[in-house]
Amino acid sequence: MESTHHILIVDDHRDIRDSLSKYLAQHDYRTSIATDAADARKQIDRGAFDLVVLDIMMPGEDGLSLCRHLRQTTDLPIILLTAVAEETDRVVGLEMGADDYLTKPFSPRELLARIKSVLRRTHSLPPRTAPIETGKVRFDRWTLDSDQREAIDGDNVAVPLSTAEFHLLSAFIEHPKMVLSRDQLLDITSGRSAKVFDRAIDNQISRLRKKLEVDPKKPTLIKTVWGGGYMLTCDVEQT
Repeated sequence: MESTHHILIVDDHRDIRDSLSKYLAQHDYRTSIATDAADARKQIDRGAFDLVVLDIMMPGEDGLSLCRHLRQTTDLPIILLTAVAEETDRVVGLEMGADDYLTKPFSPRELLARIKSVLRRTHSLPPRTAPIETGKVRFDRWTLDSDQREAIDGDNVAVPLSTAEFHLLSAFIEHPKMVLSRDQLLDITSGRSAKVFDRAIDNQISRLRKKLEVDPKKPTLIKTVWGGGYMLTCDVEQT
């Protein structure tokens, strides 16, 4: 049976690529393989994929650089393959927008379970209506500078954002005037396994409101939708 899910496996080790491709094919997934980041870029430009399994440690352009590029230009879910000792790489990858990670050596069965989980989560998320690119995005009286990770008000005063605040605000800007539940916000900003972000979304919203709202106690920019979640109430414009 041919699956509707097409997985791109990016790894410079042939035995890993081939064994994963064979295992996933046995479970009704279509697979393609890429030997490095350049090969992956070409294939993604040519074809349609549902998820990328991406090794971090590769010669030439590494997986973190490719992850950053994919998150800036696509909505493709990404699962990183990392070395056991490289915790910093895992954290950086998740901050860049990877959906999950798995440390080597790993069980193909566990990777399959994570692929299914990520696909379920990402397919339930609302579409991005205003993808953030490098540069600046205007919303309400603010401008988000994604390169500097700061919000600039109408008086040209820059307000620095933490990593968590930047990802949370980016999620709202990419889904303006859409109600996002707490679970959806957690998935969009970090993925379920990103312990670095594993704090209450409500607390993060409160900190962000203190920086952006005229009156944080009576928010009008990021509103609470009772029983639903939160919503950015203004329009968004790429500058």
